[in-house]
Amino acid sequence: MDEIIRIENLTKDFELHNIGKRIKGCSRINLSLYKGEFVGITGRSGSGKSTILKCIYRTYIPQHGSVWYHSDAYGLIDLTMASERQIINLRKREIGYVSQFLNIMPRTTAREIVEQALLEMDWDLNHAKGQAQKILEHFELDQELWDIYPKSFSGGEKLRLNIARAMVKKPRLLLLDEPTASLDNESKLRVKVLLEMLKTEGTSIIGIFHDLDFMDGLCDKEFNMQAGKLIC
Repeated sequence: MDEIIRIENLTKDFELHNIGKRIKGCSRINLSLYKGEFVGITGRSGSGKSTILKCIYRTYIPQHGSVWYHSDAYGLIDLTMASERQIINLRKREIGYVSQFLNIMPRTTAREIVEQALLEMDWDLNHAKGQAQKILEHFELDQELWDIYPKSFSGGEKLRLNIARAMVKKPRLLLLDEPTASLDNESKLRVKVLLEMLKTEGTSIIGIFHDLDFMDGLCDKEFNMQAGKLIC
């Protein structure tokens, strides 16, 4: 199997300078992910799970360690050392991230948010419109909502839109941070169907979940996070 990500000795702490305190995020994380593989991470809130994903996505810069990514655009690259331009390009074209929260884009409708995800990958407008419609229908987002701004959406509607925006790109690497937190069971099943399809097509996935039933049959490897460290 082709290795997509290799994390070596990843360590991230947070300095609270105003009170002179250091908070541990994650410590000496070692992890490999292969093409089409799904790695699931569980653990209590505050154990450091999201810190790993944010270091991969380069929202955070770790104090120590490397995140080696086999990219289409640049070959083997350490994401902790990549330039901002490289990171922006990889986020647009290769690496997707789904959190519990939707960052609202001003004056952009739900349909446009999904279409723009494909347009920034250089797909033409007709393709973007067609794929956006398919995935919004898959997640049963009410068609009356497609052409309004999502600021007024419920939490579940925002989350379904956030997942649709990331999955429509069919990224090489997909990072999931509690993506089913506020979804009903039927919506969770629809997410699971698409994740299984993406896996089959070669997308590699790292996901954080509290819903252990959702992970059942989906993950190839499972780890538990305790006090900033991964436990098999």
